[in-house]
Amino acid sequence: MLLSRDILEHIAAGRVTVAFRRWRRPTVRSGGTLRTAVGVLRIDAVDPVRPEDITDADARSAGYPDADAVRADLATRPDGQVYRIALALAGPDPREELRERVAEGVELDRLRAALDRLDRASRHGPWTRELLRLVADHPGERAADLAARRGRPVAEVKADVRKLKNLGLTESLPVGYRLSPRGRAFRVSPA
Repeated sequence: MLLSRDILEHIAAGRVTVAFRRWRRPTVRSGGTLRTAVGVLRIDAVDPVRPEDITDADARSAGYPDADAVRADLATRPDGQVYRIALALAGPDPREELRERVAEGVELDRLRAALDRLDRASRHGPWTRELLRLVADHPGERAADLAARRGRPVAEVKADVRKLKNLGLTESLPVGYRLSPRGRAFRVSPA
């Protein structure tokens, strides 16, 4: 579920507590979480709703001026069921703390093993260390440019960078990526 930066900041401040989406099937579930630019969001409820039952109070809770504005937004995608998603900020993204923590000893061994598993599971061969090198050598470079350097589709390179980000090794910039402190330390650690 995509949310604009503005809405994410309103959620973080507690001013937005619901979202409305039209889906063929929900992409989030009650009790789930979403990692976002402002932290981890908690999904408290995902309930089908008829557009005509959306109230002005619901609309304001979603960051809209009134219910008509919500319905107009939902009308841009006419197919599917409308859902009311109750959400709140659950806390910071755990990857933020992870990327500041340098892996040593057993943790370093586990990190190497995780990268080795990613390399073995890849249909296009080992990639983790090469992508770390490219991100280190070209900080701020867009995924499309990294993909061109690797000869890989952009979507696959974005997915690969996210895998490294989940391990705390990379971080997103306004444009492109860079190695985190954990990623920089990992690259200079003895093999």
